Amino acid sequence: MADHRRLIPRTDALLAEPALVEAVRRLGRARVRAAIVATQQRARDGELAPGEVLTAVLEALPGSAAGLLPVINATGVLLHTNLGRAPLSEAARQAVELAAGVTDVELDLATGGRGRRGRTALAALAAAVPAAEAVHVVNNNAAALVLAATTLAAGAEIVISRGELIEIGDGFRLPDLLVSTGARLREVGMTNRTAIADYAGAIGPGTGMVLKVHPSNYRIEGFTADVPVARLAELCRERGIPLVADAGSGLLAPEPLLPREPDVTSWLNEGADLVTTSGDKLLGGPQCGLLFGRADVVDRLRRHPLARALRVDKVTLAALEATVAGPPTPTWESLHAGQATLRSRAEHLADRLRDKGIDAKPVDSQSVVGGGGAPGVSLPSAAVALDERAAAALRRGRPPVLARVENGLCLLDLRAVPADQDDTLLASVHAVLAAY
Repeated sequence: MADHRRLIPRTDALLAEPALVEAVRRLGRARVRAAIVATQQRARDGELAPGEVLTAVLEALPGSAAGLLPVINATGVLLHTNLGRAPLSEAARQAVELAAGVTDVELDLATGGRGRRGRTALAALAAAVPAAEAVHVVNNNAAALVLAATTLAAGAEIVISRGELIEIGDGFRLPDLLVSTGARLREVGMTNRTAIADYAGAIGPGTGMVLKVHPSNYRIEGFTADVPVARLAELCRERGIPLVADAGSGLLAPEPLLPREPDVTSWLNEGADLVTTSGDKLLGGPQCGLLFGRADVVDRLRRHPLARALRVDKVTLAALEATVAGPPTPTWESLHAGQATLRSRAEHLADRLRDKGIDAKPVDSQSVVGGGGAPGVSLPSAAVALDERAAAALRRGRPPVLARVENGLCLLDLRAVPADQDDTLLASVHAVLAAY
């Protein structure tokens, strides 16, 4: 009997296959060759027939040179931190592709000399927030606070309410971040109640700045009180101390659907000297930290040596500009999707799944903003309900589908799923559950 191992395709023959030639172009020769060698070994061990090697190699290769997998977010959480928060718009994706090449990010083509880095992105931000005299961009909102604290309060005190000493995901604590800059914290008020007199009594010769923080991932209710930005700004002006306000959740202007969520424009109009926020939350853009405020304050931060270490790259600047100046983002569209439309989509998907022999039904649902935004706010939504055991299987699909399990059901909430992904969602669910 002939040794079946002699029939296993050689490495050079496989590398010459058109499909693998294309894979080498996308992924690099080393990665493709490693997949070939591993698959050939499986064939030698009898796991595969020699004629199945090419197909198995193609199945083993990732879709791109990056290790990330595209995921369908059917959790009902618009800004899922574990899924990278805001998905970029098509305009932003095109801008990223353009910026990945050689660009004039820091060149004045008219003179041939050095130009202002990211000038068009900064101009777009300035146009979006006319209340700001100047703007600046750094890596993320934490970096924005680090830059502000280092520039304005290193070796001095930051006056902050005890009710705003927040902790966010993965054990990250704001006080630790602020103290790392060399500033000292002067805590005022109580966890649930802080008054203007608490700030007034704490501000003194050793004060570098007053910090107002929006507790964006939790809400205190009951016997509570805090100081509005307008009143705090008045006190800070009287004392000659800068007021820095962390809006956090990425709104540049008021959002009627989220009336309790602060926005950059409103806080600047109320008198804050500097407002920071995130680019990858409700703004719907790439991860970055945005700083808006008085020209002299922003210029001090921009010229601090630390600003160089915190600056963003050309790809982020391009995506940010396209987000701010371009069409509505996927985040905006998901936030404003009507429940009737979501319910209609859920009914259609459930009907198609039942036609394929899968037990599915449309149900009303509740979604949330997530990503440290709009705590306690529920958005009426709709979902396709499956057996709760489907959730684990769907995570292993291609593409993976991340659902949520609630009341013994696996819910595919559609608020964060763009309508043009419905067919992909249907195919992935069917492919996984047909063999379930």
